[in-house]
Amino acid sequence: MLYAHKTFGSSLGPLAVNEPLDRAIWIDLYRPLDSQVALVEALDVKVPTLADMEEIEMSNRIYRQGDVSYMTAVLPGQLPDGKSTAMPVTFILTPDRLVTVRHHAPRPFYTYPPRAGLAPTDPDCPDGVFLGLVDDIVAYLADMSEGAGYALEEVSADVFSPTSQRRSAQLERALQRTGAQAEVMSRVRLGLLSLGRVLAFHNLMMAGHPGHKGTPLRQNSKAIMRDIQSLEVHADFLSTRVQLIVDATMGMINLAQNSTMRILSVVTALFLPPTLIASIYGMNFDHMPELHWRYGFVWALGLMVASAAGTWILARLMKWL
Repeated sequence: MLYAHKTFGSSLGPLAVNEPLDRAIWIDLYRPLDSQVALVEALDVKVPTLADMEEIEMSNRIYRQGDVSYMTAVLPGQLPDGKSTAMPVTFILTPDRLVTVRHHAPRPFYTYPPRAGLAPTDPDCPDGVFLGLVDDIVAYLADMSEGAGYALEEVSADVFSPTSQRRSAQLERALQRTGAQAEVMSRVRLGLLSLGRVLAFHNLMMAGHPGHKGTPLRQNSKAIMRDIQSLEVHADFLSTRVQLIVDATMGMINLAQNSTMRILSVVTALFLPPTLIASIYGMNFDHMPELHWRYGFVWALGLMVASAAGTWILARLMKWL
């Protein structure tokens, strides 16, 4: 799909159907068709393929061709089937417009246009649109990080609650929830890292873009960089908390397993003396005490019960039970 936006005062609005594409200040390509790619490339912009965007080498993700900057960041979003993922998004910044290419749906690409007038930078130039969009993406990553923090706090309360029964099913769910939030934080961390590289490159290239507002844009870019650095510290803290919860949950599981094994061991010990007695009186020798005794059976059963009771009393005195 192709979404085209133009400037309306201090905000953004959709380009009219009958307006030429070259009037757009921001063209957003989402899983574009070949015909849509051809329309954008007619504006002297080379649209990278998904394979090009997924190249992990920095020289393939962030580079400049003539007066056009190509910057690729890996951002969290959703696939058409609703599955959450992290995929590359390419920002193509030209002197006349911003072109974005993506194959998934990060939320800021839909929330930024109607709120562009509220962004720190006005969307009256490509650099302003780019920084406004990046600022909205950083805010989205901050929301994800905050949501993960709340979720981890709930899991931590369940795991460390003194009134919790800590059954194996509960602990298993705690591990699953913690793992899900760890995956969210890994996507946030990757997004912050790649955006930091993109902004650093943009700061170097911004002075070469005609029509930029110089100092205000640079100040806003530095403010976004500071936000990214703060969020990276918070992401590191949450990663540490994830590890703490995982270790604590595994410790609880080990304690529960040890308790079960201790009970089984004591129960096994209870039956060892009766088994020994039964084995002795089960031997088929001709000359054995009590072999033909009238009360031999009762005597053997009494010894078995007495030995089991003695073992149980010993286990209670030693606090094994």
